[in-house]
Amino acid sequence: MNVHDSVALVTGGNRGLGDRFVRALLENGARKVYAAARDPRRVTAEGAVPIALDVTDPDSVRAAARQAQDVTVLINNAGSNTGASVMEGDFADFRREYETHVLGTLGVTREFAPVLARNGGGQVLNVLSVLSWHTFPGAAAYSAAKSAAWSVTNALRLALRPQGTTVSALHVGYMDTDMTRMLDVPKTDPADIARIALKALEEGREEIVADEVSRQIKTGLSGDLELLYPQLASR
Repeated sequence: MNVHDSVALVTGGNRGLGDRFVRALLENGARKVYAAARDPRRVTAEGAVPIALDVTDPDSVRAAARQAQDVTVLINNAGSNTGASVMEGDFADFRREYETHVLGTLGVTREFAPVLARNGGGQVLNVLSVLSWHTFPGAAAYSAAKSAAWSVTNALRLALRPQGTTVSALHVGYMDTDMTRMLDVPKTDPADIARIALKALEEGREEIVADEVSRQIKTGLSGDLELLYPQLASR
């Protein structure tokens, strides 16, 4: 994929990593960048085209796809983090996470797949997380949704390849965004992650592991369970 002269749509493009993606695309010569948000008035990136899009509302998704018929790059970035835990978390929060990260990502991709096909195939990037591969009780809803989104991403890779659409996944740990403002942990700059991801897309990479913690967790998947969850080793 060549960012220069592309036409991109970024969901959740009004803040955090989504806003950084919008700005990085524009800085790298994208011909047009749709910054999608539930409230497009909150889009602040100069040069972006604000567009209304709620990924949990099928009518909103269809309307955005009808409006943005020139898209060649789709970045599924919109997300939520309810903080629902595995034992005490409200089931409504689990549903919200699933509807946003899994059904939202799938619904947007389904609607835009014909658009991408007509425009030569194009590229889809799904923003996932290191928590696609790892979890803990206090992040159970978010982790479960991201893990399911990874599975959907893998299925989309196979389904869309015949039409010439490449589907990539971005795995990253904590970033310095509103979603993590209450967490006292090391965080990466989302602007750096956006640049890393776009460079990887241009290189044709389908699995983008953007930081060291994600690389470590991915390596741990091939080992014994106790490597990822050392608490299980003490009996």
